[in-house]
Amino acid sequence: MSDHAEETSFVKMDEKDPTLIGSHCQYSFCNQLDFLPFRCESCRGTFCLDHRTESGHKCAKVGEWAARRRKANLAKPSLGAGKSMLEVQKPCASPDCKIIIGTSLTTGVHCSTCNRDYCLKHRMTEDHDCKNLIPIGARVGRFDEQSERAKSAFGRLKAWGAAKKVEMAKTTDRVLPKPKPTSAAARLVAVNNLKKTAKGDDKLPQEKRIYLKVEAEAATTTAKYPTAAFFYSKDWVIGRVLDAAAKGLQVENVNNQSTDERSKLRVFHVEGGRLLEFNEKVGDALVSGNHIVLLRGIGPAIPNLIDP
Repeated sequence: MSDHAEETSFVKMDEKDPTLIGSHCQYSFCNQLDFLPFRCESCRGTFCLDHRTESGHKCAKVGEWAARRRKANLAKPSLGAGKSMLEVQKPCASPDCKIIIGTSLTTGVHCSTCNRDYCLKHRMTEDHDCKNLIPIGARVGRFDEQSERAKSAFGRLKAWGAAKKVEMAKTTDRVLPKPKPTSAAARLVAVNNLKKTAKGDDKLPQEKRIYLKVEAEAATTTAKYPTAAFFYSKDWVIGRVLDAAAKGLQVENVNNQSTDERSKLRVFHVEGGRLLEFNEKVGDALVSGNHIVLLRGIGPAIPNLIDP
């Protein structure tokens, strides 16, 4: 065992040593044979359990092990070595905080994001508004450049959207179905008629069912059954409805296999007059009696507007 690692004035000798067959206690009034002896780290003598301490065997070099350990500890560099007290102690970087950090009582925490030191109260990023701070040592111009790029990208996005709207108005010959004006009584009759023919999971509770008329537009490629009635769970999302409807109408669905928008299917809500997002909840977007249409290639993918 190394001297600087000593915590007591004695250490237990290695009982796993095959050559160790016991030793007699070197205290003159004992001389007991001990198979698990101790060595005094001051005088290096071997003693039994009762006389292992310096006072127990009246050590001739009492305190020598403690002096060695103290010398070894003094040789270790301290946390503030090479720095003045003014360099170690500093106020918390939070503008409204008056706490001095870097003392023996108040430690400081370094934020690697903004490159500042804070007290324990302001150590979290949200506590010192880290996201709005420019890191110490960072070039200010780099952040201004990122802001300008974001503004430029947003401008290109608006221009692209306007141009795409004009282009679709000129070139599209797709006529989307429009909702027919009906009374509440007529809608109730339509829902009851849907319930008579609608297909779905019979295990789905009645209170969770939404009955829909589902149609596959001609542009989806030939469907075996171009229109049918189905019921789905109001807890589903539109993406799951699309998969189930495509399967029920036997329409080719490559949404999970292709990144080409021209081959993807989308769900058009006739009564709402809009395309439904895949992650929308059925119960929030649709009601029983509604009409949805599967459309293919309704729009191209949005181009990369960040790096032109």
